[in-house]
Amino acid sequence: MIKDNQKYFNRLHVLIDACIIAGSYVLSWFINIRLLAAPDAGVYPASVYMLVLLPLIPGVLVLYAAFGLYTPKRVQGRRLEYGNVIRANTLGILIFMAIILTLKITDFSRGVIYMFFALNVVLDIAARIVIRGMLRDMRRRGMNLKHILLVGYGNAAMEFIDRIRENPQWGYHILGILDDNTERSTSYEGVRVIGRTDELMQILSVNALDEIAITLGLSEYYKLERIVAQCEKSGVHTKFIPDYGNIIPTKPYTEDLMGLPVINIRYVPLSNTFNMIVKRCMDIVGSVICLILFSPVMLLTALMIRLTSPGPLIFKQERVGLHNQPFTMYKFRSMEIQKEKAEKNGWTTRNDPRVTGIGKFIRKTSIDELPQLVNVLRGEMSLVGPRPERPQYVEKFREDIPRYMVKHQVRPGMTGWAQVNGYRGDTSIRKRIEYDLYYIENWTVGLDIKILCLTVLKGFVNKNAY
Repeated sequence: MIKDNQKYFNRLHVLIDACIIAGSYVLSWFINIRLLAAPDAGVYPASVYMLVLLPLIPGVLVLYAAFGLYTPKRVQGRRLEYGNVIRANTLGILIFMAIILTLKITDFSRGVIYMFFALNVVLDIAARIVIRGMLRDMRRRGMNLKHILLVGYGNAAMEFIDRIRENPQWGYHILGILDDNTERSTSYEGVRVIGRTDELMQILSVNALDEIAITLGLSEYYKLERIVAQCEKSGVHTKFIPDYGNIIPTKPYTEDLMGLPVINIRYVPLSNTFNMIVKRCMDIVGSVICLILFSPVMLLTALMIRLTSPGPLIFKQERVGLHNQPFTMYKFRSMEIQKEKAEKNGWTTRNDPRVTGIGKFIRKTSIDELPQLVNVLRGEMSLVGPRPERPQYVEKFREDIPRYMVKHQVRPGMTGWAQVNGYRGDTSIRKRIEYDLYYIENWTVGLDIKILCLTVLKGFVNKNAY
């Protein structure tokens, strides 16, 4: 049922994309050749341009398929899909240009190519936004649902149900749960236990299911081979949701040792030498540019601190960085001079009397962080990464918060994924670590650029800075 609907939907989606490709190309040709080009420009006739559509449409559609743009949209993120549209079109225009240069086709309008790229990206993303909206509304009304059975009543089942309830646009309907250790009619978030695992084949014979999700608890993994064999006999798509998601990341780094699968507990992209070099180059170039751009602000801040409060301009504090190594982090001083013991007492609180008048402003606007650009140049910090903590807090959190120390596998940053998502200052340390771990495991140059842009747009003024 769902498979047939999916095939029909994919064909419709391909047809829509083909129409967008053709429309974008013809429109770009009309604007550049008919409206903008001079009468004696010497360009090719319309028939030549229209012939290009014959390889162009299937070529772009093949690229879309290669970038996964026709996979089900139930759980595919919007940003990933729209990013793949841009990547597929970028690769397409590079191939197009390479062919033109190789064949030495000099009179083919470059304006047509560039405008086609822009129009096709914008219109295709707009169409996908509309399609997502239509699917979301349909699924909320109970249409286009995927019916699923859970086998196993453990933490994995509960977490899966929680996510389904939080995302009705995914269009999942959970028939029930099979479990050997839980009484029938026991329910979680409205999903009931309807039988035992040995009743699997019987339940499959009387219910039209689209998927089976094996969600066994850790203590029941000895049943896994038998249940997988039964599920595969059914011919229904089967997936396994492991009950160790708090240990293994969502994108595990796997190895194949001559047929023996090996799952590494954590994959850190920045442990790759090439990635490290790229990020370090970005840090050096970025910190130099920022020091030049913000030098007037830093000079004015230093002058205001000197005029309003006695003491040094720069506040130095020991923090823990890459590979648990301590380093001295720099900030503009925003507090009155205090004894070292008093300074170690704790975080700054709201209306803290130690904060100076100018200190309130520079803390609120994050100007006090600008001297850390020197830390970035020295290689002790990065422009983007988990925020570093003081040694006493590291010792405390490493015992209280699971996986806390993983953050020290990369350089600490001036800004980070947690900070641009609101976890700064006096906010949940656990949530901050969740976002830090996501960043560490999913690092890309694009993610760094995104975080820097979000920092500029919404990260400087910090409501949690006191």
